[in-house]
Amino acid sequence: MVGVGAGAGVQRARRFMVLATGLNRTSHLVVAAVAAARLPDPAAGPVGPTGPGVLTASWTMFGLAVASSAALYGTAYARGRFRRRWVWADVLVMGCALPWLALWWVGGTAASAHGWVVLLGGSASGAAAAGLGRRGGAAAVLLLLATSVAVRLGPSDGGAAVLPGHLNAVATSALLAGVLSWYLEREGALVDSAQHRAVTAEAERARQAERTAHHAALHDTVLATLTAIAAGRVDAGAGPVRERCAREAAYLRRLVQYDGADGGTGGGAGGAADAPGRLPADAGRSASGGLPAPAVSLGAALEDAVRSAECLGLEVTARYHSLPAVPAVPGEAAAALAAAVTEALNNVRVHAGTGRAYLTAVGRDGGVAVTVVDRGAGFDAGAVFDAGADAGARELGTGLRRSVYSRMAAAGGRAGVESVPGEGTRVDLCWPA
Repeated sequence: MVGVGAGAGVQRARRFMVLATGLNRTSHLVVAAVAAARLPDPAAGPVGPTGPGVLTASWTMFGLAVASSAALYGTAYARGRFRRRWVWADVLVMGCALPWLALWWVGGTAASAHGWVVLLGGSASGAAAAGLGRRGGAAAVLLLLATSVAVRLGPSDGGAAVLPGHLNAVATSALLAGVLSWYLEREGALVDSAQHRAVTAEAERARQAERTAHHAALHDTVLATLTAIAAGRVDAGAGPVRERCAREAAYLRRLVQYDGADGGTGGGAGGAADAPGRLPADAGRSASGGLPAPAVSLGAALEDAVRSAECLGLEVTARYHSLPAVPAVPGEAAAALAAAVTEALNNVRVHAGTGRAYLTAVGRDGGVAVTVVDRGAGFDAGAVFDAGADAGARELGTGLRRSVYSRMAAAGGRAGVESVPGEGTRVDLCWPA
């Protein structure tokens, strides 16, 4: 069972089969070495047509077996799988040439003292079944069986008596190796397929999270600015508004460059993703009133959100007490808090019917609690998430769900909203949860 382009699971299965059949071959070579070492060397009398001693003949054939095994398994270990040419070479040497050489060289002893030569055909059949596929393996096994029959039924001592057992060994080795190889490669392919699906699903989740982050950034910044200008709540020619518009235009430009360069799947272009492990939307929003860069302190991030709201005409009274330093609050947590504050202040400006909001941030036990309060119109906190709510309520619910609750939960924090119609709204943000 060979092929190219296999996944890690199939590759591990093939490496295991190389190891398993290699151990089987090693056991046969150990038997051969022991058998050769026990043979006497009748130097006075010739053995076979050429006349060398039995011991010399045994060790010579053993050397050929070791050389063939080294060539087969050396290349297999290096590549992680069997190569067809070396498997066929091993079948021809171990299963065909050596038995005939033993019969010719040492004569009638081939079936007794040199039975290990024919025994090596069993390990050759296992390697063939694992490395040649179904058709190639079947052809190799038939060749080995035919050689065994021819050698055992030839002029050897007692060859016919042990022939059935040897044929069974060759066939069984091939069958076991073939079935095990098929099973392991099938399971490896299933693992590879599952891993591919998991990676694909994770990539899709990452793309969806990235799109959501971009949408939230646009909702909190560009859309909020355009809505304020369209409603006539701010002077579009005022310096702070123009400055904010310029920052948000720069963010949009980076976002377009990022999508064009990477298709929304990798590192951004044009500085859109300058922070490792952060979404480009996050990195860009520090310049447009949203999420700060990881190196920015929590206080600076919250103040950036306050200034962004004040650019659109909202008066914010902000108080900070014992805020943790940068190492205590990770950049992503500070980013989530600042983005949630931005959305809370946007909601005050758009929905509360008041021009003033109050922000309080307090450090507590290595974390932070942020509160945004207004004394405006308030709303029914349950109704804004109702599918039957009016357009304004649905917009408010979408902003709270995406820009407040989801962001805080993703950063390991939590958010809570309390509001009663006519009595204002309170947004509580805590990190860690």
